[in-house]
Amino acid sequence: MITSARPPASAAAGRPPRARKSLGQHFLNDPRTLARILEAADLQPGDTALEIGPGRGALTRQLTPRVRRVVAVELDASLAAALPERLGFPANLECREADARHTDPAELAAPDAAYKFLGNLPYYAAAPIIRRMLESANPPTRAVVMVQQEVAAAMTAAPGAMTLLSVATQLYAEAAVVCRVPPRAFRPPPKVTSAVVRLLPRPAKAVADAETEGFFQLVRAGFSARRKQLHNALLNGLAANGLAAYGLAANGLGVDAAAVNAALEAAGLDGRRRAQTLSLDEWVQLYRAWPGRGDGAS
Repeated sequence: MITSARPPASAAAGRPPRARKSLGQHFLNDPRTLARILEAADLQPGDTALEIGPGRGALTRQLTPRVRRVVAVELDASLAAALPERLGFPANLECREADARHTDPAELAAPDAAYKFLGNLPYYAAAPIIRRMLESANPPTRAVVMVQQEVAAAMTAAPGAMTLLSVATQLYAEAAVVCRVPPRAFRPPPKVTSAVVRLLPRPAKAVADAETEGFFQLVRAGFSARRKQLHNALLNGLAANGLAAYGLAANGLGVDAAAVNAALEAAGLDGRRRAQTLSLDEWVQLYRAWPGRGDGAS
C-alpha cells in the first residue's frame, strides 16, 4: 500500500505517465463528465470514497477535498506509485496497488464501514469488478461507474430489452444512466462511446443468498435462446444445463414440457413471451413457482 504521507521510492516527475494498451487504459480528462460523476456520487464530508482505476488522478483530485478518506486502487504499479505525488500528497489519500477483479471492495475500503464506490473501469474488467462490488457482504451505499455504452444500456434495461446482465444488475441494485461520454473525453480516446451508471444497492434482495445460484441458472436457461418463446427456451436450457442439480426439478417436477408449462402457469406467465420481456419481479415469480424452491427467497 502506498499512502500520501510517504513519497514513493522514485519520484514521479516530468510528463504524465503514458496509457498502457495492455491494461485498457483510457484516462478521463473532461471536466463536465467529472462534474456529472461527482454529482451522481452525492459525496458528503464524512464519506469514504473507494476509487477503482484512478489512472492519472483526474477524479481523485476532485475527491480528496470533498470527503474524509479516499482509497484509490490501481493495478498499474507505476501509476499507483506516482499518484500521491502528482496530487501533492493529500493527507486523506491511500493508494493501493491491487487487481479489483479479484478483491472484495469492502476489504479495500474497510470491511465493516460504509463507503461509496467510483470507477472509470477498463472495459475488459468492468463485469467482474461490478459483480464483486454488488455481491460483497458489505456493498457500497452508492456506486458510480464508467462502462461501455452498450453495457450501461444492458445494466439499466427495462422489460422488452432485458438481458442476463440486466437481471443480474437489477437483482442487487437500482441502476440508472447518468450521462453518455464520447471518446474525446479520454486520453487516448477509445474506439467506443462510454456511459456513467449510478447504482443504488438494494438493502434486501428479492432472492435470498442461498437461492441465488439456482435463480441465475433458471434465468440463464431462459436467455439461452433469445429468439425462442420462453417455454421452449426454458425447456431447452434446463435440459442442456442439468438444472435438476440445483433443485429446480424438486418434488417430481421434471424437465419436460408439462413441467415447464406448470411452472409458467403457477407464475402467471404466458409461455409465448420472450425472455427479454420479463421483469425482474417476473423472474422471481417464476423461480418461486418451482415446487420446493422459493419459499425462503424473500
